[in-house]
This record gives sequence, C-alpha cells and structure tokens, in this order.
Amino acid sequence: MAASAVILAGGRGRRMGGQDKGTVIFRGKPLIEHVIERLQPQTDQIMISANRNVEFYRQYGYPVLVDNLGEYWGPLAGIATAMKFCNSELLLTAPCDTPFLPTDLLTRLSEALGETGDLAMAEDNLRIHPVIALLRCRLHDRLITDLGQGERKVMNWMQSQQWSTASFNDQSGLFANINSPDDLD
Repeated sequence: MAASAVILAGGRGRRMGGQDKGTVIFRGKPLIEHVIERLQPQTDQIMISANRNVEFYRQYGYPVLVDNLGEYWGPLAGIATAMKFCNSELLLTAPCDTPFLPTDLLTRLSEALGETGDLAMAEDNLRIHPVIALLRCRLHDRLITDLGQGERKVMNWMQSQQWSTASFNDQSGLFANINSPDDLD
C-alpha cells in the first residue's frame, strides 16, 4: 500500500531540557536518523515536520515542513501541514524520538485501517500510541477546522474519527521514546 510519512520533530523538547529531540545523539547518531532508517523502506515519501533547526533536518534530503498554523500547536498541526504535501492518500506519522519503530509498521496499520476507516493507531501491551498512526489525507479539512476551534490533544482528535488500532503486543518496546536525558541511558 502506497503511503507518505511524516516524522514529527517540531516539539519544544521540554523534558529534554529544551533540546530538539531529533538532533539528540543516540547510539552514535541523531534520533531522526534512526526513525528515517525505519520508515524509508516502508514508505514512498518521507517528510520532516520541524519548527526549528530546519537546516539540520534539510541535510537528510527530505522536505522539511514548518507549521504555519499557529505557534507550537503541537503534533496535530504538523500532521495537518504534512497532509497538504502527501503524494498519496495515506499519511504515516511517527515522532522523531522513537528509534525502534517496527519494520512492519505500515503493513499492520494498513491492515487495521481497512478500506473504510479514517485512521489506525499503533497499540502495544502498554497503551495506544496516537502519534504513531496511519491517516487518510481526506481528513485534512476536518483537522484544520478542529485545530481552529482549539483542539490540540492528539488522542482526543484521533478518537473523534472512525478509528482502529493495530496490535504490536508481540513486539514489546518498539514504541519506546527518548523524552529525557535519563531515557538516553
């Protein structure tokens, strides 16, 4: 199934002491490189959503999208912006701080999405991961409207659509994210 991907790297990195998490070195390379390596074989197009360090992200050769919807409106703004630039009907989303993403992420999310769903989110034995999802780009206008009405919580918005989850219970730890200096250890 053809899909575009956006790596969400637009956060403020508060728990990382203000550092841009995509630039943080983990196992010898920036976190963003780990995510690119996991998504590149699975998708037809990669985009990076970033609100700072744009030149750093451009070095990877993928389009870097800056949110133009408001000041730090969060991941939903990055998703909405990416939907405008998709080369396909589907958008795979992932944060820049999840270096162990499954190699079958798109396949499982596609199966969960089916023919009629709006979006599918990844789920493991710990919880649902709303920013690791596959969405239909036809949701763009609805998302823009909801952002304009003040919606900022990813899970709230996702669950207000026709949604499903893809189980990754057999692949524990693949959605671990690096949020703080302690997580790097």
